[in-house]
Amino acid sequence: MVEALIFDVFGTCVDWRASVAREVAAVLPEVDAEAFATAWRGEYDPAMARIREGARGYVPLDDLHLENLDTVARAFGVRVPDRLALNAAWERLDPWPDVIQGLAALKRLAMIAPCSNGSIALMTRLARHAGLPWDCILGADLARGYKPQPEVYLASCAALRLPPEAVMMVAAHNSDLAAARAVGLRTGFVARPREHGPGQVQDLRPESDWDVIAEDFADLAAQILVLRSRGEVSCAGA
Repeated sequence: MVEALIFDVFGTCVDWRASVAREVAAVLPEVDAEAFATAWRGEYDPAMARIREGARGYVPLDDLHLENLDTVARAFGVRVPDRLALNAAWERLDPWPDVIQGLAALKRLAMIAPCSNGSIALMTRLARHAGLPWDCILGADLARGYKPQPEVYLASCAALRLPPEAVMMVAAHNSDLAAARAVGLRTGFVARPREHGPGQVQDLRPESDWDVIAEDFADLAAQILVLRSRGEVSCAGA
């Protein structure tokens, strides 16, 4: 029985690209804001990879984002007048239109929490900005590592005192779900075909037989409700 749903956040719950581009445009009007936001996000995985591979100890994503901002600013040949203020753009990302209502419906059926590479501080401030009604904050800070490392998913399950098979990972990224499934979690896929803009070519469709494949969070809630009626999901309020 699924007793908790844990969520990828960047891309799955919030539109990082448009939100960060808006913040960049306000601070650096001389640059292509969408290109800058995309380049900033492009430094995300390489920065985490060094930590996953053991070349560097754990560094919270807030600090990696700031380092990556400096790298991208140099590449664009610009000086950021207030680095810390612009770095906080990652705390002011807007949710996709279906997310708030969908999470509210899901919260009535099971515990809900982020399992993000964002720090607890970042995820808490983002939740306050976007109105994300989490029951708690899970993810990278607990494990002191980054997805798709197995310990990130397992630490989230352990924090809830649940076995992996009682937890469903929800994400718009097939690779995230594959890593979660590999350590025993259930999986839910929701496509976000606009995450990377009009030219997106990845994660447009499910690439495996995930446990739930939904059109949006409202559809995810409807399918979870069906699972609950079959006795496969435990109601959090029961």
